[in-house]
Amino acid sequence: MESVADLADSRAVTDVLLGDLRAAHLTPAAVVRFLGRAARRSLRQAARRPRALVELTALHGVLYALADGRRPGRRWVTTSWTLAALHLGMLEHRNRLTTADALTLLRGNLPALPGGAGRASGLLAIGLDLADGHLARNQGAVSPFGEYADTFADAAYWTWFTLRHEPSRTVRAAAVAAWTLPIVAVTGLALHRGTMPERPRPVLLRPAATLQAVVALRHLTRR
Repeated sequence: MESVADLADSRAVTDVLLGDLRAAHLTPAAVVRFLGRAARRSLRQAARRPRALVELTALHGVLYALADGRRPGRRWVTTSWTLAALHLGMLEHRNRLTTADALTLLRGNLPALPGGAGRASGLLAIGLDLADGHLARNQGAVSPFGEYADTFADAAYWTWFTLRHEPSRTVRAAAVAAWTLPIVAVTGLALHRGTMPERPRPVLLRPAATLQAVVALRHLTRR
């Protein structure tokens, strides 16, 4: 049986790690072992992609310099860099970031930037989302890294934006559920099955996209 160090495909590695975790019945020791193996491979994959790591660090360096001094500010940018650096193996055969990747990471870091809470910030986030998706598809630059970065950028930004700006409890509850429940559900299913499930098809994401527009327009037009 191949070890995780021998496997190049990030999904195959994830399935091996999840399978071992499930076989060990999710014991605390197994969870610690799972996290350690995943972290070691992540560090090796980042070291094998020095150009992508430099690009990632440069982008976040600029964002860090521009970050608002208030919360979430630079802590948000630091967290973004850490998570992205640990998932560079999901670039698969590529050794650099694309423009689409950069736009996705920029969208995810809007809460840390001056003006990130401005009236038009929700529409800016939607525009960046449409732009990075268009670029990725038309440039043939779709990768697991970009897909999952897109998912987590949406969840992070829109959850923050909604909790900060939306006064309606009903809209807040619906919006947060739309962005966080799919992640929780996929994670739970992965642990239960011992394999990583497929990402939800676009049709299942339309309610979240609709809520993005609703929350953004309500914030833009609110006095």
